Amino acid sequence: MMTKRGAISAVVVGVLLLLVTAAGVYSLLADDGAGQTSDRVVAQADPLGDAISAAQQRLERLPGDYRTWAELGATYVEQARATADPSYYPRAEGALQESLDLRPDGNDTALTGMGALANARHDFEAAADFARQALEVNSYSARAYGVLTDALIQLGDYPGATAAVEQMLALKPGIASFTRASYDSELHGDIAGAWNALERALELALDPGTEAFVIYYLGQLAFTTGDLDEAEAQFAAGIEKAPSDPLLTLGQARVDAAQGDIEAAIRGFQNAVNRRPLPEYFIEFGQYLESLGRMAEAQDQFELVVTVRTLFTANGVADDLSTALFAADHNDPVTAVAAAQTEYERRENIDSSDAMAWALFSAGRYDEALPYAVAATSIGGNNALFLFHRGMIESELGLRDQARASLTLALETNPYFSPLHQDDAEAALDALGGPN
Repeated sequence: MMTKRGAISAVVVGVLLLLVTAAGVYSLLADDGAGQTSDRVVAQADPLGDAISAAQQRLERLPGDYRTWAELGATYVEQARATADPSYYPRAEGALQESLDLRPDGNDTALTGMGALANARHDFEAAADFARQALEVNSYSARAYGVLTDALIQLGDYPGATAAVEQMLALKPGIASFTRASYDSELHGDIAGAWNALERALELALDPGTEAFVIYYLGQLAFTTGDLDEAEAQFAAGIEKAPSDPLLTLGQARVDAAQGDIEAAIRGFQNAVNRRPLPEYFIEFGQYLESLGRMAEAQDQFELVVTVRTLFTANGVADDLSTALFAADHNDPVTAVAAAQTEYERRENIDSSDAMAWALFSAGRYDEALPYAVAATSIGGNNALFLFHRGMIESELGLRDQARASLTLALETNPYFSPLHQDDAEAALDALGGPN
């Protein structure tokens, strides 16, 4: 099963660039006498669609406006994320490149947009490079520091990411910087700091959509630490503000699954994949169905993964991480190891280390797997899935004390970490003599 909050960086940069790019396009129109104030526009029901239309209208009149081309490109990136439609990525690239062609030098807005696009396509080296280029032009760009933070986390440069988010906070202590700071704290095991940063972000939210976005991560943080009551309260509060939000629907489905409310969980997962058809959502839904023994229904979801993943690949998105984990979970070690190695070459971070560990475990290569499992759990945070993987590897190697410690911590951190594997964790721990 996917890491529940492992993709927050990409989501954060998406939703929060959504707000600033939409506001940016409208502020250009306001300057031109053709629009309203950005605060009012951001609060509209469809800020992305409105921002795209506004930018296109302006460019019909002013085709040489490089700033609007850049904002349009960045908004296309966010539209792709919001709709799970990667066909917007080529449009984004075209608009951003047009901006750079019109203004090759000193165009930090387009460079930042290119960085956000590269992050969305999982080309994290390129994203970091674009962000650094943007910062050479404008060292006060909080947006560029946000893109750099996201890229460095994915590349496994955690000290660099912390430094970048600190710069972002210093320049603009807003929702985008506080949500990133929260994730940085969580990665290093500072749950109180992560929670506090999200509460600071929530205080700054000015509209229901942004409030719901922050509330989702409060709920998810509670869920990943095993606090179902708090998670449910947060998701309920978010759904009241944004009833159709797919992230909140997904979060509530996870709670329902953990509480044993099967029909509500299935309904929630189905609604989430209908509204945002992402490969990782289909996998999560399928694995929940698999845990219930509903194999035919699970297979339907897994077949959709192949279809959707093909669409993403065709539009430049590389994702071998979910392929590796899925294959390792489903008795395909050859595919798992090959995909994990490809992902690890792309980014050496805790997620790719965990994927390598689990893929090698599935292939019976336990000695090789252990160093990767140790690396995946080495920066201070307690990820229950990573700890489960480590404990299973240690158990196979006869490291009973270490395995008991890893599996105990996994279940103490979040006993609901995976419908597919939580029973496996309990059984393995019992076989080792129970919690230590």
